[in-house]
Amino acid sequence: MIKLKKELSLPAVGLTGFETPLSEEEGAIQALLHQFAKNVLRPLGQELDKLSAEEVVAPGSPYWAVFEEYAKLGLDPALIAEFPPEVAIRLESMLGEELGWGDAGLGVSLAVAGFPLMMATAAGNRELVDLCTNKIGCWMITHPDKGSDVQLFDMKREWAPGKPGNKGNMLAKVSKDEIIVNGQCSAWVSNGAVAQVALGYLTADYGDGFLDKDGLANGIAAIIPLDLPGVSRGKPLDKIGQRALPQGEIYFDNVKLPIRYAIAQREEYYGNLGSAWSYAGTHMSQIMTGLARAAFEMALHYCHERKQAGQALIDHQLTRYRLGDMFRRVELCRSVARRSLAYARLTTSGHPYATASGKVTVTEEAMKVATESLQLFGGAGTSREYPVEKLFRDARASQIEDGENYMLTMRLGLLAQQLYAEGWTQN
Repeated sequence: MIKLKKELSLPAVGLTGFETPLSEEEGAIQALLHQFAKNVLRPLGQELDKLSAEEVVAPGSPYWAVFEEYAKLGLDPALIAEFPPEVAIRLESMLGEELGWGDAGLGVSLAVAGFPLMMATAAGNRELVDLCTNKIGCWMITHPDKGSDVQLFDMKREWAPGKPGNKGNMLAKVSKDEIIVNGQCSAWVSNGAVAQVALGYLTADYGDGFLDKDGLANGIAAIIPLDLPGVSRGKPLDKIGQRALPQGEIYFDNVKLPIRYAIAQREEYYGNLGSAWSYAGTHMSQIMTGLARAAFEMALHYCHERKQAGQALIDHQLTRYRLGDMFRRVELCRSVARRSLAYARLTTSGHPYATASGKVTVTEEAMKVATESLQLFGGAGTSREYPVEKLFRDARASQIEDGENYMLTMRLGLLAQQLYAEGWTQN
């Protein structure tokens, strides 16, 4: 039914834009998160951005304070799960958006830190839950010499016949009682430079080789404590964006794990990987929505302060168009990110390529918003004096992070082909 107003008024708008009304609890949680993002994440991220990669992770670095400060909020996944599903999804999306609004790199670091614990909890393994509790975690999935093959699920449709896939060089030999790990993960593992425990996805040999008859890599997923003998690390990765996020290589030299540390073995590996990827991709979407919002808000503020041709920039018609277009894109990010999150959490038969498509849309739009924001700042936007240039660099990293966007879009096209073969859209 149409709701009639007696007079025209400005629309209801909040931190997350044109949001439906929040409950008292939702509003309180959002306000708490926003203050944390404003008072802790944003200044801390700007400080860390100016440090070298080694200085970010050094003892005494301000980076380490973020985990203690975040823990004080008490907003762990168990609390969010107590709400009805539709409320929990909105809270989770608001949480990710506020983290990204504060600092994208630190937002990713906080999200990834709890990933091994979440997987151990989902698997119902009490020993691994205890092993991961109060530890900084990482998601160790990217391998040198494997690249985008980590996303490969269907050799028959997208691979040259007779050509094996890349096995990478993070390898596991699996026996009845033990997993022996050798090789290394790539330098782009988020929290790789600081993690105490890893959720690792490894190419595995169960006694019959690392590849199956079609050339697809066999795998094993396991929780790996990173204080075991044989574990070492490379230098933290020096990069142009998300410099507050410590990434780096982890090396394994005959590292031995009991088989009970496995989360998924041969037959369950790709299903588990798909579930993990579906879950992780939603975080990237929420965080980069927050970055897009931050870039828009910085531009909106600057355009009210900066004068050109005798009037504030905001009073120029073209400026209003550009800001309107940015605002529209932020709302698009928010809508796609939340729909993707709802699909991943509530659909019993989801798929990582579906989640990945949301990540692609959001990161592409966030990059456009960050670019336009920097452009509105003019030459000042390229100066380190203004934080918008940092948002530009952070957004650029996200187009490759968690899957390169062109490759992910190609995978979505493959998924459409697969679904069509099963009858989708043909009725």
